[in-house]
Amino acid sequence: MANWNLDSAHSEIEFKVKHMMISTVKGHFENFNVSVENSEDVLDAAKHVSVEIKADSINTKNSQRDQHLKSEDFFAVSQFPDIKFVSTGIEKIDDEEFKLTGNLTIKEVTKPVTFDVEFGGIGKDPWGNQKAGYTVKGKINRNDFGLTWNAALETGGVMVSEDVKFQADLQFVLA
Repeated sequence: MANWNLDSAHSEIEFKVKHMMISTVKGHFENFNVSVENSEDVLDAAKHVSVEIKADSINTKNSQRDQHLKSEDFFAVSQFPDIKFVSTGIEKIDDEEFKLTGNLTIKEVTKPVTFDVEFGGIGKDPWGNQKAGYTVKGKINRNDFGLTWNAALETGGVMVSEDVKFQADLQFVLA
């Protein structure tokens, strides 16, 4: 059994959400860790995948919006500092595609989720380190996790959509 450690310098978790029903706002988390325990094929024989995101590391390139997202209206980071994911299964679709299932916890609300995973490949860097790359995509309904703040618009619709799409581009190094 092998452990793969996140190469944080070459990894990111981004999200996007519709704003005012007319445009998309993007952001990312700056502080997170992903660990994979398994064989050398990474997800092919993964035994456990876990993710921990520091909610207060949210960055949408707008400090006022970031403070609102950290407040009680959204993540309530002073009470709930971590967003967590723990895998319950990995289904191999083909050599490059997987379905990753597990439990996502936000604000102490845990729900089962399934994400699409694309394997980018395995290779050695110039220093001889074995690396593996993955892209993980998914969508959650933020209301399911108690992120329910919103405002009605005069023109109809709401300020922030319920659906939050995300993409994680992850690179791992064999420990």
